[in-house]
Amino acid sequence: MQFLRKSLAQMTLAGAMATMTAGIVWAEELVLSSWLPPQHPIVVGVVEPWAAKVEEVTEGRVTVRVLPRPLGPPPAHFDLAADGDADVVYGLHSFTRDNRFLRSRIGQFSFLGDDAVSTSKAYWNVYTDKLDAASEHEGTHLLSLWVHGPGMFHNNQRAIESPADFEGLKIRVPGGYVSELVEALGSTTQFMGPGEVFERLSTGVIDGVTFPVEALRAFNLSEHVTHAMSVPGGLYNTSWFMVMNQDRWDDLSAEDQEAISKISGATLAGLAGEVWNAADAGGLADAEAANITITPANDDVMSALTEFADTAEAAWAAELDAQGFDGAAALVELRAQAAQ
Repeated sequence: MQFLRKSLAQMTLAGAMATMTAGIVWAEELVLSSWLPPQHPIVVGVVEPWAAKVEEVTEGRVTVRVLPRPLGPPPAHFDLAADGDADVVYGLHSFTRDNRFLRSRIGQFSFLGDDAVSTSKAYWNVYTDKLDAASEHEGTHLLSLWVHGPGMFHNNQRAIESPADFEGLKIRVPGGYVSELVEALGSTTQFMGPGEVFERLSTGVIDGVTFPVEALRAFNLSEHVTHAMSVPGGLYNTSWFMVMNQDRWDDLSAEDQEAISKISGATLAGLAGEVWNAADAGGLADAEAANITITPANDDVMSALTEFADTAEAAWAAELDAQGFDGAAALVELRAQAAQ
């Protein structure tokens, strides 16, 4: 009888545990590799809020864990997601040095727009619609795209008053279009991630950087810059992506995919633009406090920039023609939407 009572008690406990377990909804945890400094505006204002929102809109069925340290260097991040080493990543298309993101370059050209919100939304709209962005991100599900504020030219040697003033300067670039532009102007370019810039600028390894003005505060550069040149619509821009491993996306329910899509895409692009605009305002305040001289590009410099930009855009459009895309028309559309 004692054995029977013990067996019945065990069966009752097992049944109760099974009932309790059946009521538990196990969360699907996604791991997001983040390479910017944890205090960077994009991490604080875009990545972390999006991660929290994912849990909210999926009612806890999907969570996102933002890693305190990246799983690899910034240029490796797209492949980390495509290969399944990370579930979600963000990054710059220009960091990937092959030509797989040719069509993404539409978000890197000069004179795109002065407002990061409208330009980011235009980039998402046009790249995804006119240029089939999804197919350039094979192996991943494209969550969103955005750009930063107008790119500027910062240095600690001299004001840029003529095209000749670019010659001989050692300048950090993020790869892509602006690297070719700065080289064509006569500067020596050095590719590096943002985290390396402070040390190399402060020790004289480089003379300047191409960044939006927000970087002066975000990377503590104000003490090591004396001059900055602004350009209407931006000297250049950088095209950003946020992607998720395709298999991990496919494993999510249709309900959760729909919920996550609603807070991504153009919505997330707009949020990123708002964060960049606010960060640019902070960088401008730092520049003023540090007495950095900010001057708009004059007519001679603008003429040189426009000549290079026209040639580069035409060459890019010709490459896209060979792929069956009208790059020239897409670029006109992007600028029109960014100006709205």
